[in-house]
Amino acid sequence: MQAARAIRLLISFDGTAYKGWQRQVSVPTIQGTLEEKLSLICNEQIHLHGAGRTDAGVHALGMVAHFQTTASLSLAALGRGLNSLLPADIRILNAEQVPPDFHSRMSAIAKTYRYDLYTGPVMDPTRRLYETHFPGPFNTSPVHACLQNLLGSHDFASFEGAGSRDLTKPGKRGSTRTLFQAHLVENKKNPLHFSLIFTGDGFLRHMIRNIAGTLLLAAQGKISPREFSAIIQAENREAAGPTAPANGLFLVRIYYSRQELEEQKIFL
Repeated sequence: MQAARAIRLLISFDGTAYKGWQRQVSVPTIQGTLEEKLSLICNEQIHLHGAGRTDAGVHALGMVAHFQTTASLSLAALGRGLNSLLPADIRILNAEQVPPDFHSRMSAIAKTYRYDLYTGPVMDPTRRLYETHFPGPFNTSPVHACLQNLLGSHDFASFEGAGSRDLTKPGKRGSTRTLFQAHLVENKKNPLHFSLIFTGDGFLRHMIRNIAGTLLLAAQGKISPREFSAIIQAENREAAGPTAPANGLFLVRIYYSRQELEEQKIFL
C-alpha cells in the first residue's frame, strides 16, 4: 500500500448557498461538499481539516485546508478532477503536497479578512450577496480613529459571538487576539463602496462582523472613537453594537510564514 501523503488545498468559494464551512448533518456546507467529492476521487474516506470556520453566507478567496490520502493520482489530476465534480460556487485554486506535520489551522500565523459595504441609497441587486447595504450617513473620520484603537493585542470579548470557543478548557488564550492591520479603504472607482480590512493572529466567532456593526455606529455619529475604545475595554458583548450581516465578509488569505506577511507589508 502506498504511504499516505498530506495535501494542502487553496480554495475559493461563494458561501451564499452554504451553512458555513463546518460539516453538518442534512445541510450543505463547504467542508461536507469537498469531503464528498474528495472521497470519490481518492476512492477512500477523506477527512478535510480547514484553517478555520466560516459562518453561513461568508465567502472565501483563499481558504486553506489539508487532508491525508493514499491515492496515487497526481496533484494536477486531483485539482482538475475536483473542479469537474464540485458545484460552480466552490473552486480549487491550487493543490500541493506538504510535510506530514503541516496543519492548516495550527500552522497558520495570521489571517486577513475583508468586509465590503455600500452606503448609497439603492443597492445594486447584482452585488447584494457580496456587499452589505448600510444606507445613510457614513463619516469615515471616526471610523479611521476607531480602527487605530483595535491595533495590537486586546481582549476582544466585547466583539465575541456566542459559541466562539470552549470556555471550559483551561490554559487557552481566552478572547485575547492581536491585530496587525485594521483599516478602511474607499473604492475610488465606485464611490460609497468601502472595505474594512483586518489582519490578525486569529479571530473570535463573529468578531469582525461585530466590529463592523459597531463601527457603523461610529460612522453615523452614534458613538465617538473614545466610546469605541471604552467598548473594547468593557470586555462585554452587550457594550458593543449589532452583528453585521455575513454576506459582506470575505476570508482573503491565510499566512504560514513571516515572509508571506512581509511581502504584503504586514509586520508582526
